[in-house]
Amino acid sequence: MKKLLKLIGKYKIFLAFSVIFAAISVVLQLYVPVLFGDAIDEVVSAHQVNFDMMWYYLKKILIFIVISAFATWFMNLLNNRMTYRIVQDIRSQAIRHIQVLPLSYLDQHSTGDIVSRVIADTDILSGGLLLGFTQLFSGIVTIVVTLIFMFSKNVWVTLLVIVLTPFSFVVAKFISSRSYTMFRKQSETRGRQTALIEEMIGGQKVVKAFGYEKESSRRFDEINKELQNYSQKAVFYSSLTNPSTRFVNNIIYAGVALLGAFLIPGGTLTVGGLSVLLAYANQYMKPFNDISSVVTEMQNALACADRIFDLLEQKEETLDAEGAFATVDGNVTIDDVAFSYDKEKELIENFNLDVKPGMRIAIVGPTGCGKTTFINLLMRFYDVDEGKILVDGKDIREVSRHALRSSFGMVLQDTWIKSGTVRDNICFGKPDATDEEIIRAAKEARSWEFIRRLPKGLDTVLHEDSISQGQKQLLCITRVMLCLPPMLILDEATSSIDTRTELQVQEAFDKLMKGRTSFIVAHRLSTIRNASLILVMKDGKIIEQGNHEELLKKGGFYHKLYHSQFEG
Repeated sequence: MKKLLKLIGKYKIFLAFSVIFAAISVVLQLYVPVLFGDAIDEVVSAHQVNFDMMWYYLKKILIFIVISAFATWFMNLLNNRMTYRIVQDIRSQAIRHIQVLPLSYLDQHSTGDIVSRVIADTDILSGGLLLGFTQLFSGIVTIVVTLIFMFSKNVWVTLLVIVLTPFSFVVAKFISSRSYTMFRKQSETRGRQTALIEEMIGGQKVVKAFGYEKESSRRFDEINKELQNYSQKAVFYSSLTNPSTRFVNNIIYAGVALLGAFLIPGGTLTVGGLSVLLAYANQYMKPFNDISSVVTEMQNALACADRIFDLLEQKEETLDAEGAFATVDGNVTIDDVAFSYDKEKELIENFNLDVKPGMRIAIVGPTGCGKTTFINLLMRFYDVDEGKILVDGKDIREVSRHALRSSFGMVLQDTWIKSGTVRDNICFGKPDATDEEIIRAAKEARSWEFIRRLPKGLDTVLHEDSISQGQKQLLCITRVMLCLPPMLILDEATSSIDTRTELQVQEAFDKLMKGRTSFIVAHRLSTIRNASLILVMKDGKIIEQGNHEELLKKGGFYHKLYHSQFEG
């Protein structure tokens, strides 16, 4: 709750005016029973009614009700604006925070769960906040002002109400502590369900190809049943709060009526005064009843807020340095580097390498040997555990991540295309590129042939399945061709392209790599014959290194790996 109050603090003006309008509305509503009591007391006895004074009181009642209604409307308007601005702030903060989270967090949490926190949980929070503001402001003012009015009428009746009130809190607290736990589990299960749905829909072709539909449905039913169970328990516990608090409040109401009935004969209280106190007792208990009636939504909102703040409080990447490269020649030094994702399981150890400017370094080896991990370290997606990586003699931890990453052009095996035009996707790293530059890069990457055949060429809007996997990869290659960075990283960059196009793209890469330090991760060894140096990795260590001919002559692991791809 404290974390939410910090966010609400930004909107102090909205908050202040909301409280003012709530006070106006409540005070006027609470003054109405006084006027009704005075009007009742004008009925002195049978056939003795002061109609002039009664009409006077009734007119005042009507005016107060109208003003109170407008004050309530303004309060709700302010609460709406404040709530949705707070939710907007939370979502914006969440997206900004995700951008600076270490990749280790994103690797360990499903995309669906993170999306569920940013979208679904904030939606539920907004509903809870709106109800909370509306009930809270008017509720607090109602309780305070009601007690003041009640004290002015009769001290003993008011003290009775105050003494019995804690019972309502105890009952509500007892039940809500149990419902909160269920709502928390409900939110977590909803996140897992969202993750599964995203996983199954995103991989529907694979699901169908392997006949996984039944197992997929079984897994969904399992999580869905779990969600149903937690939801039912959460709603059951929270639904007990309202009738339980109403029961206690009815006892308070009966106590006021009973005590007032004893006080009337002694002249301490009039019949009109008792009707006023009964109305106030009802008004006093109304906030408790209102809050308990929406406790389900508020408990759910607090559980969702807990998950949102859990994301927002995750540690960011290590502080970024402010240094930059004046120019980048491409001299890369790996000095006794060690790294592992799981600190109990070693991956890369004693990694040493000195790369001269313009060299082409190919990295090969079996799956899981550390090839992609080395690229992650080079780009500072992860920081080394020991040792250091230097670019042109400068530790990469001494320059900003942006400066480092903008020095590399990167094409990965996993393609990524955003929803937007072809132009938007190509200009991703160079937003101010001209059409001439884009077309030149597209021609060099061999993507222009399919781009010009699209319905609107560069202005064609792309979605996930608009183009083939190979065409997506060509667009990713075009991005790099457009930026012309001083160093390159190609991680299975041509894995989704047909052989003919691959040969053409390889020619373009050869041209692009000329004079640029390049790191090439490859499984197809035929693509790295021209590399200046080939590193053969196994279990996180370099076991062989040399050029293509030297490694074949050695007859070692590379020799076996190379010939295994061309057997039979």
